[in-house]
Amino acid sequence: MGTRNYIQFILDGEVVRESHLDPTMSVLQYLRERRMKTGTKEGCAEGDCGACTVVLRELVSGEIKTRSVNACILFVPALDGKELVTVESIGTPDAPHEIQKLVAEKHGSQCGFCTPGIIMSLIALQADDVPHTHENIGEALAGNLCRCTGYGPIIDAAKTMAPKAAFADNTEQLAELQHDDSVHLSVNIYGQDKQFFIPKTLEQLTKLRGEYPDAILLAGGTDIGLWVTKHHMTLTTIIYLGHVEALNHITQTSDALHISAGVTYADTVADLGVYYPDMDTVMRRIGAAQIRNLGTIGGNIANGSPIGDMPPLLIAAGAKLVLQGADGERIIALENYFIDYGKQDLRPGEFVREIIVPKTGEHQHYFAYKISKRFESDISAVCMGMSFDLVGGVCANVRIAYGGMAATPKRAKHAEAALENQEWNEANARAAMAALTQDFAPIDDMRASKSYRMQVAQNLILKAWLEDENQKVIHVLGPEEIEASS
Repeated sequence: MGTRNYIQFILDGEVVRESHLDPTMSVLQYLRERRMKTGTKEGCAEGDCGACTVVLRELVSGEIKTRSVNACILFVPALDGKELVTVESIGTPDAPHEIQKLVAEKHGSQCGFCTPGIIMSLIALQADDVPHTHENIGEALAGNLCRCTGYGPIIDAAKTMAPKAAFADNTEQLAELQHDDSVHLSVNIYGQDKQFFIPKTLEQLTKLRGEYPDAILLAGGTDIGLWVTKHHMTLTTIIYLGHVEALNHITQTSDALHISAGVTYADTVADLGVYYPDMDTVMRRIGAAQIRNLGTIGGNIANGSPIGDMPPLLIAAGAKLVLQGADGERIIALENYFIDYGKQDLRPGEFVREIIVPKTGEHQHYFAYKISKRFESDISAVCMGMSFDLVGGVCANVRIAYGGMAATPKRAKHAEAALENQEWNEANARAAMAALTQDFAPIDDMRASKSYRMQVAQNLILKAWLEDENQKVIHVLGPEEIEASS
């Protein structure tokens, strides 16, 4: 095991090796300016519009995993060991790919600006080998804007495409790119020294974190990418977590899920959904497929945003964090990680290693809601997670957490107290709603006014009660009686 000063990846069947480039150069910029592949477009430069969608293929446990990603916020060094597939890779004007032909024949392309990204999203859907239902197509295309055609013809094309993609089997070629060496790119760009590290082990990461305590820890880059594209920040030292095996797995014990900090939303949603169906629903609204394929739950927590979607949901579930440093690990309650705006409980040299999420109990009721201006691909105005045990109609172990209501994700202690050891009924739900005014003093911003936030936050408690009551009615009556009465 050593260290090398270059990255390598596959593009159009050839192994590409790069050593001297700006480590924060986006894959979009690289394709258009270094490789003159201009089919991949720049629209929003923040991972929302999908015009820059490309496909990544990589070996995971000996099998090739295919996923759509946004090239505009993905840094080139993160391609190390993977295959990059672009709209030029899959077909030519003389020999277009089946999906390219279908979209054209179904009149799914007009100006064509968004079409390459749409094509690549459908390529990834086809590779997933899932039924091409309206729901699955909609989820695959949620991160792609169609500015002129409308989605009808595009969906028609998707429904008629072959059920499985015919990618070339380059397992051996990808296997040859795998190695035990860490990577250290060191370059001088316009007089500015920049470094990009790719450790392979937890020990290497811990050592690097101690040596470079101010380095940026990069996982999916769905937030950090915008620091470069939108805020024009200069990032001089980056440590990439994507190849640290210990940060990329989920394990289960009898009472908890242990989710390593580098696991993506896409790879987590099914496991969490088994125990927390409402959390599953909210997670499928975080960004779109391209974002969920890159973004990590650990990153969402580590950046400490007051409007991150996952922290309030996980706080309500009673999640804990495992923090790793040179002196070993320590475990804290997730809610205690957030100290103040922009300030988290991280000691010098520490990083988030794992999230421990308790499995739901026999009597546990759990609710999760996200309020945003758009249903998908939007930042929360308010996000709520709520959990309690219900035994004999009485609430116990009440946990209610909100995002977007304070400088950090925060529990609603007064609202919890209003429900603790009380019957789960409308009157007590409304008492908890009233108590929220003692827990939060939200602010006005571009997403919502403070009065709207408070009203919505209160109404989400009532929504939980109403939904629970509705479920009781469904259970008592049964589907046949409900259908007869409707």
